[in-house]
Amino acid sequence: MTRLPLPPSLYADTAVAAAATPPLDIDKSVSVAIIGGGYTGLSTALHLAEQGVEALVLEAQEPGWGASGNNGGHTNPGLKHDPDQIEADFGAELGRRMIAFSYGTTNFTHDLIRRYQIPCEARQNGTLRAAYNEASAAAIEKTAQQCIRRGMPVTHLNREQLRDMTGTDRYIGAMLDGRGGDLHPLSYARGLARAAISAGAKVHGETPALSLRRDGTRWRIETPRAVVHADKVLLATNGFTDDLWPALRRTIVPVFSSIAATAPLSDAVARSIMPTRPVLYESGHITVYYRIDQQNRLLMGGRGPMRWIKSPDDVAYLMRYAERLWPQLKGVAWTHGWNSRLAITADHYPHVHEPAENILISLGCNGRGVALATAMGAQLARRLIGGPKVEIDMPITGIEPIPMHAFWPVGVTTAVIAGRVRDRLGI
Repeated sequence: MTRLPLPPSLYADTAVAAAATPPLDIDKSVSVAIIGGGYTGLSTALHLAEQGVEALVLEAQEPGWGASGNNGGHTNPGLKHDPDQIEADFGAELGRRMIAFSYGTTNFTHDLIRRYQIPCEARQNGTLRAAYNEASAAAIEKTAQQCIRRGMPVTHLNREQLRDMTGTDRYIGAMLDGRGGDLHPLSYARGLARAAISAGAKVHGETPALSLRRDGTRWRIETPRAVVHADKVLLATNGFTDDLWPALRRTIVPVFSSIAATAPLSDAVARSIMPTRPVLYESGHITVYYRIDQQNRLLMGGRGPMRWIKSPDDVAYLMRYAERLWPQLKGVAWTHGWNSRLAITADHYPHVHEPAENILISLGCNGRGVALATAMGAQLARRLIGGPKVEIDMPITGIEPIPMHAFWPVGVTTAVIAGRVRDRLGI
């Protein structure tokens, strides 16, 4: 196979060196084979190896090549839906566990980074979910009250407080969760791979899974150069899910999320934007998110073209929006623009499936993958070790393809355009 280069990101230019993950070229027999070398697959391999379980990761390109190494770098707590909604959807008992798990994912991730001393510029300065219209502000205040009622370290902020924290008067209300933070995504993916390998897992890049089928009591995975036999298999391909498992590709919508990055800003300009360095994502029809990294670069993210991009000019609207928020950025150089594919589910919940004996599937992080996928690795490892009798803190559901899935590119593009118009009009 032809190895594809990393997307032309700031991260590719500044990440720590990758661990050695050579292609698999001899047949292997293992306890657990993991297909997909993003955060979910690598974290699961690490947590299996910590328990002495032989795990082997098969990655089509290199660890972190997809969204895991090319996201906004935010570690955000929680799920998309409010706590009350989660309990209404899944019942009090499972809902309570889902809430505790999902809002604890950032502490889990930053603790893991500290435990393995992963060099990835990690900080835990909080996540701001901010609103610029009355409807979104009311929704955020409702979310904050639900979190506060459950004893979470959450604060509701007004316009004046937000002006001090963000350097712009755009926002009228926000929720600050002190457990959020940021990191260098590709360095983190590479560090996670290195940690998994040091714990005893095997990680092989440039090794796509070409076929998966039952072979007696085990599973047989064909790769370009070798065959893997495994007792159990985890599929963790998220936004790059293909037809390896029937109908799975049609359960998610692969959506591109784009990022533009500036050259390092002066200390004075950087302080005028985000002096306390939280990350921020907007509550709107089309989410914009941003942060200042440890080199004073501003990274602005949001929906862009539903195709690969190579330049910040491909997402010029993000640069224009940044200048609207902070006029002092006019004339600043934007050095990088890139994107990758996220997996969005129809119900906006992560999906875990067990469609056959000893097959586990996890995908659909819906844009919250850094912390969520990392913490899911420990949950999935428990299930792979203990089998169906072991409960995890997310529901296990059947595979349900999205109706009219073939039309998703048109639908996403239309939704992005309509959402931008509605956000401009404040409706």
